[in-house]
Amino acid sequence: MSSQQFSFAARNSLTLAVAVFVVAAVVLPWVGAGPISLARVLRHEAPDYEILVQLRISRTLLALVAGGALSLAGALFQAMLRDALATPYTLGISAGASLGAVAVIAAGWESFLGIPVTWLGALAGAFGVLALVIGGAFRRRQISAFSLLLTGIAINSVCAAFIIILSSFAGMSRSFSIARWLIGSVDATSYGSLGAFSVVVFLTAIVILSQARSWNLLAVGERWAASRGVSVGTLLGTGYVAGSVLVAGAIALTGPIGFVGLIVPHLVRSRVSPDHRVLMPCVFFYGGALLAFCDALGRIVLPPAEIPAGAVLAIIGGPYLVWVIRQRVPAEEV
Repeated sequence: MSSQQFSFAARNSLTLAVAVFVVAAVVLPWVGAGPISLARVLRHEAPDYEILVQLRISRTLLALVAGGALSLAGALFQAMLRDALATPYTLGISAGASLGAVAVIAAGWESFLGIPVTWLGALAGAFGVLALVIGGAFRRRQISAFSLLLTGIAINSVCAAFIIILSSFAGMSRSFSIARWLIGSVDATSYGSLGAFSVVVFLTAIVILSQARSWNLLAVGERWAASRGVSVGTLLGTGYVAGSVLVAGAIALTGPIGFVGLIVPHLVRSRVSPDHRVLMPCVFFYGGALLAFCDALGRIVLPPAEIPAGAVLAIIGGPYLVWVIRQRVPAEEV
């Protein structure tokens, strides 16, 4: 494929991804258990105006940004580990964030002076794990995909054990709150928090996308990338920090929503392009649209009850993961 043909195909792929993202942002806020009158919204009449502006729009925008962040982090970690089954939860950041949030809920400090302390706990847990991993890498003066993977496995196991311990001592009501938070859901949030999160995601995405060519080289192998002038240790360290920021911010606002960081990168890589210059931006837009769609679907399946977006994604993502694994297993072993 010539560079001109590639540019044309990439432009078409990106245009379609952006279109899907924009359509989701415009249409999905109108989806819910009860209908909303456009005429009443335009006249700012209650309750339609408040439901749309204060609840559904902020909720949809949060799903779009958080889904995009988790999907981009998934594509990033898959590039770092050169494994299509890697997810934003492989390297331990989500486990640290979950432990921090669970500790806050178990202590009964969910809110203080109107500030959601659960968010602060999730961020503290995520960045505590980040400091632990990066600090250990600096002491060894090297960082590799293999060491990151082993560290992530260990951190996930330790954090899961502490979450179980905290939940068992938290009491009935707080244990229920912990279980609900761990499912992952998208709820309405303030536009101030949403704006701050969006800025962080935008700046982090720029850092990741600016290194797309290096991610392409790393996909061939660490030695190959190093022979082409890439500082592999610096690249992996930067990727780990950037991915951690995306995952920590998303989890702090939505809880640990899984599968979106696995499904979307895998589909885009196989259906659109493995080139990270195209893959990563497409993954962001499609991932945001998928999470927003799952959140909207959860609002209308069993009204007036709502199914958390994390549960909807698990129902979709579980069978998809089984299918992916079967596709990777040689036919004689199936």
